Parts: sequence; C-alpha cells; structure tokens
Amino acid sequence: MKKCLFVITFGFFLILTISACASTPKVARVGVDTQIDLSGRWNDTDARTVCNSLVTDCLNDERVSSYIRQFSAENGGKPPTVILGRFTNNTSEHIDTSIISKQMEIAILKSGMLEFVASGGNREELRAERDDQLMNASEATAPTVGNEIAANFMLTGAIKMIEDRAGNTVVRSYFVSAELTNIETNARLWMGENNDIKKKITRPRVRI
Repeated sequence: MKKCLFVITFGFFLILTISACASTPKVARVGVDTQIDLSGRWNDTDARTVCNSLVTDCLNDERVSSYIRQFSAENGGKPPTVILGRFTNNTSEHIDTSIISKQMEIAILKSGMLEFVASGGNREELRAERDDQLMNASEATAPTVGNEIAANFMLTGAIKMIEDRAGNTVVRSYFVSAELTNIETNARLWMGENNDIKKKITRPRVRI
C-alpha cells in the first residue's frame, strides 16, 4: 500500500516537473537587423525600412538642399531649425509612432543639415528646470530667459493602412508619410511617402 502511494506521489510530482519545464519559454538572441515576422503586423524591420527611406528622400530633396544653402548663407552658416510634431497612427493596429519620428530626428540631426529644438514634454521639462535654477542657482551660473531658439519648420507624419481580406488570406499595405512645414508661412518645404511595406498573411483554416 505504501509502495503504491509512493509511486502515485512520485508520478504526480514528475508530471508537475515535466509541465513546468514544458511551459518555460525558449529565448534566442538575434541580430538587430534580423527580419522576423510572427504575426504579420507592423514590426521593427518595417520601422527601420520606412525611416531610412524617408530620411534619404528628405536629405536628397533639391528644394530642401536649396533652402538650407540660402538660409545658411543669410544666417552666418547656421542651418534651419526643426521641431518635432505629431506622427499619427491612422491604422487599426497598435503602432508606436514615436519610434519612427525619433529615428528620423536622430538621422536628420546626425546629417548636420538641419538642427532640432526640444518639443513637447521635453521642452516643458527644460523650462521648469530653467525656472528652478533662476530661483535657486547663483546669478553667475543661472540661465537667462528669452534665449530659446525658434524653429523654422515642423516635422510631422502619419501612418495609414489598406487591408484587403478574402477567406483566410489578408493583404496589408502600409503608407507612411512625412512633411516639413514652414511654421511662419504654413508652406510645405518637403513631403515624402513610403509604401514599400506590403504583407500577405495566410492563416490556417479552422477544422471542425
């Protein structure tokens, strides 16, 4: 009887151990440039492809280059200044558009052709810190007010998607646009769009 109970108990714990091992996720590190498509939805490869395309289009645009040359000639060699605006997600998917806008900002800033000023929450945080230093730091080291650099342009964008569905097959086409707009005149200096991301997803049929 005791032997039988021992066998049952041992078997029970063995099953629990096997179940625990089976539920442990397997993790494998891959290169950041590795293309992995699991769900067929927007991913890091898509963001990287789109950003590279739009940044190249913007920096190679003749109107942008011409304006930068003229502005720099009239302002002691300084490039125009850009502030980052909203990148809206007009798709049904959850897409963090800040990844796209930030990658574009970094790439354009590194090119040296345009300068960026702080925007949104960063700007408010900087102003709060400046006000705090004016109250508490020494007069010799405290920053002065009224010296913020105004932006000449705002960089904005949007993501849209067309979805075509038939049976268990879905085709998703993404359209990502970006614009540089003159803040003073509302005139567009540059507009670009990338529509290279198109995915066909075929799901297995459900058998009843």
